Amino acid sequence: MAEQGKRDFCTTCRKETEYLLQKRNIVKTIRDKEYTFGITVAVCAECGEEMSVPGLLDKNVREIDEQYRFVEGLVKIEDIEKLMKIYKIGKAPLSLALGFGEITIPRYLEGQVPSKEYSDIVKAALASPTYMKERLRENRGKITDAAYKKAMTAADSLENLFSVSEKMLRVIAYVFEKLEEVTPLMLQKLLYFIQGVYSALYGRPIFAEDCRAWIHGPVYPEVYDLFRDFKYNPIDDARFALLEGTADALTEDEKKVIDLVVNTFGMYGGKVLERITHNEDPWKNARKGYGDSIPSSEILTKKSIMMYYETVNSKYGIETENGLMNYIYDMLKRAS
Repeated sequence: MAEQGKRDFCTTCRKETEYLLQKRNIVKTIRDKEYTFGITVAVCAECGEEMSVPGLLDKNVREIDEQYRFVEGLVKIEDIEKLMKIYKIGKAPLSLALGFGEITIPRYLEGQVPSKEYSDIVKAALASPTYMKERLRENRGKITDAAYKKAMTAADSLENLFSVSEKMLRVIAYVFEKLEEVTPLMLQKLLYFIQGVYSALYGRPIFAEDCRAWIHGPVYPEVYDLFRDFKYNPIDDARFALLEGTADALTEDEKKVIDLVVNTFGMYGGKVLERITHNEDPWKNARKGYGDSIPSSEILTKKSIMMYYETVNSKYGIETENGLMNYIYDMLKRAS
């Protein structure tokens, strides 16, 4: 069946006809090596011949470029842009910092395909802040002091990011993908709820970090340190560009629970979520003996969180959004 409403002039039929978009393999030789690429072609719905459709040639160029880079393990334009964003560095300074010629990165951004050697350098810088710092030090004399200091500060900050477990980072990155605005306070509470719901449904914690009973509710101190500079403002952290598109690193069960929490608890601001946690047993029990304004750092054990949410699950059925919303409604009623 033809694409609904998609029509163009068929030179074989000598008239305007509907067409189908189909995949077709072509063979191309690049640098004396033969490759098979899958490209999109337009096929006349009446005669079956290929048609020339506006914009399709550009699409084919992008398809071939993407497949060629994948087969050869070459860095993508998006990866270079990500590197610039993370290290807050321009294209020419990045070129020099990596030990390339000044116009190398600008050419790559325009579509020139990098060599395997240069591609591996870019990929290594993207994967390791330690490696990036080595390149910056080696080429310090080639870039301005301002560019050097900004990139080194970003590299130090990125190293701090990996003080948190990989699973915690993946969960945070997925929350950022799902919600437009997340403050540090809101994030802390969402992570606690994710831990609670996941452990209740699957009998084990989703991440290894311990939660602490601070004045304003459950807090993961390592995560607090990552985002403390944002204070009460929404988190806009370039470091997490490093984890964009890595949702596949989470299991379907993990994504299901994060979606459940984001679609329910995620509708509320940090202060409202704080009120809910203040009425839950894990935080209340860990804070026993402390006055309202007295700081504490008692652990909310993973076992206490799991046992509490197992009880909540038996009453509300928190494997569904409706169940969680009913729980939230009752807790907010109790807190008012």
